[in-house]
Amino acid sequence: MANVSVITDLCTKDMKCIAVCQRKAIHPREDEPGHADVKQLFVNPKKCIDCGSCRAICEAHAIFAKIDLPPEKAHFAEINAAYYKKS
Repeated sequence: MANVSVITDLCTKDMKCIAVCQRKAIHPREDEPGHADVKQLFVNPKKCIDCGSCRAICEAHAIFAKIDLPPEKAHFAEINAAYYKKS
């Protein structure tokens, strides 16, 4: 699988990453169902092109390239992917 961005539990849901995502791969947006119910945003690994825009703008440093995820945050790659499997 190609490298993708992954959002971790450090996410503050400030929505800046959504604004810069070229592929609209980050959800849920504020106007989408479930936005208030989740503690973080999620990157769709099938849509992400690993451009790095979201990582560069994230002030909380919550977004990593999958290959750069710290070991203690590695499980967030599956958490991001699982968010898109449920719908």
